[in-house]
Amino acid sequence: MSSAPLLGDRCKGDDLAAGKVGGEQQLPCWLAWLGRIVDTEEAQAQLRFAVPMVLTNMAYYGIPLVSVMFSGHLGDVHLAGATLGNSWATVTGYAFVMGLSGALETLCGKAYGARLYRMLGLYLQSSFIMSAAASLLISVLWYFTEPLLLFLRQDPEVSHAAGIFVQAQIPGLFAFSFVHCLLRYLQTQSVVLPLVVCSVVPFVLHVALAHLLVNVFGLGLAGASAAISATFWVCCLMLFAYVLISKEFCETWRGFSADAFMYVLPTVKLATPSAIMVCLELWAFELLVLIAGLLPHPTVATPLIAICVSTEAIACMITVGFSATVSTRVSNEIGAGNVDKAKNAVSVTLKLSVFLAVSFVLLLAFGHNLWASLFSRSSRIISEFAAITPLMMISIVLDAAQGVLSGVSRGCGWQHIGAMTNLVAFYLIGMPLAILFSFNLKFHTKGLWVGLICGLTCQACSLLVITVRTKWTKLAEAMQEEKANYVA
Repeated sequence: MSSAPLLGDRCKGDDLAAGKVGGEQQLPCWLAWLGRIVDTEEAQAQLRFAVPMVLTNMAYYGIPLVSVMFSGHLGDVHLAGATLGNSWATVTGYAFVMGLSGALETLCGKAYGARLYRMLGLYLQSSFIMSAAASLLISVLWYFTEPLLLFLRQDPEVSHAAGIFVQAQIPGLFAFSFVHCLLRYLQTQSVVLPLVVCSVVPFVLHVALAHLLVNVFGLGLAGASAAISATFWVCCLMLFAYVLISKEFCETWRGFSADAFMYVLPTVKLATPSAIMVCLELWAFELLVLIAGLLPHPTVATPLIAICVSTEAIACMITVGFSATVSTRVSNEIGAGNVDKAKNAVSVTLKLSVFLAVSFVLLLAFGHNLWASLFSRSSRIISEFAAITPLMMISIVLDAAQGVLSGVSRGCGWQHIGAMTNLVAFYLIGMPLAILFSFNLKFHTKGLWVGLICGLTCQACSLLVITVRTKWTKLAEAMQEEKANYVA
């Protein structure tokens, strides 16, 4: 089994940081200066990993978005139903099963670093079993989407449309959960380029399929939603076929085994707090949109906060890529017993993520009017977005930092700590302060975002303290003990 690219020889990186190539030739001054700030070899390796992960996540994010766009051309009620249905599906299903797969970032990552290759396949199968069971339970909830939305006092017509949109995605939920298990399995082995192919190609096919079902066959909302299910199954089958066909996984995938049932409980123990960790953060952003509807002038406040949340989500795509990178690096190096490399990886990823976040917010600072005009033609909304942009810039940088630190938590197996941190940061600090600032102090939409910033600050600082105070050696020793027990 070849070693992972990110676990390769680092001597070149040492020469590069020292300003040498081949031990003799001096590098240009600017590159030598850069080497003093960040480990350039590690940074290059992480960028080669992170960029494909960013593209992959953007493709998956875009699949349901395309169906919502096609639904929008059917009428206003269809657009409202598809938008509400997409939000409901994300909050109640997709985010949860995606969070469940986070257990594999710890289990497969450490096992791969420790060269316990057969364990990766067993962990993957145990995660399949867990994800299928979770998807089955969520399917029941999705089947009753319309009556549940009516119970939440949503518009009857919109609730009916949302129900149709969500129910047709029930088969796709199973595929989506399996896809993320496969993504984590491959990611922890530093296999990322095939992930781009297995996401971008289905995304392109999805555009054609959605057009065919909606505009040619006239299946309306059900067709737009069924296209999502079909596309997710294409993604799943492509990824699984790649694992079965490629000789690269001959040691980590040795076929289905009944032994996988032995590892379902350890997987569930890590997966449950991982899912809670993801959901608590995502729900906080969705809650902001709902609270905005209670503010004065909700026709301005709600779309304004929705634009802010969408902008944050797009910026988060970059963070997700680097979060996956640091999770893989940390878990691999801890499994291999390389404590110093694990700590160095955290430092480099944090610097890269914050640098890219700052670059993003600079673009936002100069192009906020153009960006807002893509969402709305209202001059008031555009001017309000310009006023809230400085706060957006702060939140994006904080989100980038906490995203990386959350990846460290998953790599180390601290999902329970991350879940507790998110609960306190967002629901005991962030949301109460958001309500206080927006309603009591009359800051309105700005108050909502200030409250969010307070929550993100608490979250990032807490995770930073935990990371700094980590006993990395103990983590490595625990993994070596686990390895010895497995071999014995």
